[in-house]
Amino acid sequence: MYRMKKTKVVATMSDFRCTDEFVRNLYDAGMDVVRINSAHVTEEAATRIVETVHRVNPSIPIMIDTKGPEIRVTTIDAALGEAIPFAAGDRVAVRGSDGSDATVRDTIYMNVPGIVADIPVGARMLIADGELELRVVGKSDEALECQFVTGGALRSRKSVNVPGVSIDLPSVTDKDRRFIEWAVRNDVDFIAHSFVRSARDIAAVQAILDAHRSPIKIISKIENQEGLDRIDEIIEASYGIMVARGDLGVELPAEAIPNTQRRIVEKCIAAKRPVIIATQMLYSMVRSPRPTRAEVSDVASAIYERVDAVMLSDETAMGDYPVEAVQTMSRIAREIERDETHFKPIIDIDMVSVNHEITAQLARSAVRACTNLPVRYVILDTKTGRTGRYLAAFRGRKTVVAVCYSLHAQRILSLSYGVVPILRNQEVDDKYHFLVDALEFLDQWSRLRNDDLLAIVGGSFGPDGGASYVELADVRNIRARNAQLVAGQNME
Repeated sequence: MYRMKKTKVVATMSDFRCTDEFVRNLYDAGMDVVRINSAHVTEEAATRIVETVHRVNPSIPIMIDTKGPEIRVTTIDAALGEAIPFAAGDRVAVRGSDGSDATVRDTIYMNVPGIVADIPVGARMLIADGELELRVVGKSDEALECQFVTGGALRSRKSVNVPGVSIDLPSVTDKDRRFIEWAVRNDVDFIAHSFVRSARDIAAVQAILDAHRSPIKIISKIENQEGLDRIDEIIEASYGIMVARGDLGVELPAEAIPNTQRRIVEKCIAAKRPVIIATQMLYSMVRSPRPTRAEVSDVASAIYERVDAVMLSDETAMGDYPVEAVQTMSRIAREIERDETHFKPIIDIDMVSVNHEITAQLARSAVRACTNLPVRYVILDTKTGRTGRYLAAFRGRKTVVAVCYSLHAQRILSLSYGVVPILRNQEVDDKYHFLVDALEFLDQWSRLRNDDLLAIVGGSFGPDGGASYVELADVRNIRARNAQLVAGQNME
């Protein structure tokens, strides 16, 4: 079967190894989406990645992460070397800065000018993903008086988390804006916006996209408690969600992450939004050709939760075994998805209200039909990808072949569970003509029998009119109708 899995794999790409051969090898191994992290590349390097990926296969979607609004320590004073050592009990002042002040032994500067006003006495400040911990023991108008709870070597530009405290940060930084505008110019499909705290942050990104009339879709990265507190409004405002467990794991106790992940996944499925699980899924494969058993279980757990996609970061961006990591993740997905006792369609849950209820009901009906009848594939035509996304949300057992009318629609559906998007080069008025393309595609990688039953979701008014019917037909009758359509087209 085509690509052999329903769960999609997102692989992070770095410019230093992005060759035609490398992209082709990752794609053949099971990569579905390429991710670029703007925190680690220049615009010129990102452009080279996009050009390489689209040269290898223009249907591969590309996602770029913004750096997002985050707190960081400023650069260490050059006279002090690369790091400043601190021990538990040491006291320092913490001050805000526009980034021009260097951190020294007695004063740590952070890149948010107003940070002192936002942080109360008693707050915890976690530096470098929690490697160092400070406790605020006092404050003045100009500085926080802090004491190290956990010491260590403080290095330049390390991230800072303040669990449970709302910091006044911009929704979009200047660097984010530059990369969003770069994404518009370079045919990118998804923007994964970091540190989303509310729907306001998504609206700020969407405003930039709207100003350029861009169809790019926004994936909101959930990385802090504020994002969790407003998860419902964030899901509603987003195209999809990424559970970024790195920073989230700093703000939450480790034991709280699995339940938090599960609840977010359930909410996304109900809202028909793609959901991605990210961070250190096969991290040992950065240096080892084999994953640990715990990592395999972590990936398997995400797949059992029915996520749309799992993501690789350092494993493919700079690891020693990138192709093997993608192959491993794909093998895990294929093996877990064979468990039909668990992977039952989600057709009886209470689905949240959506803007296109007719499409949702037709999608549910198609998936339900596949549970009661020996349907082999679901076929649909879609202008925007919405019907394909809705079909994916019901997590049917049958592969969905989505006939798309634009590269962008094809690419965004590559992120949706169980959907194989294909592209037709021209639109025709006949409401059944997409089946010609679908059967031609299926014949290339699957031996269809004349008595195979297919479920068809289409629109009586063409792709612009949206889905309006579900049809069940065997291949013999579809081929006969296709032959009539082709003959009629040739006569014209």
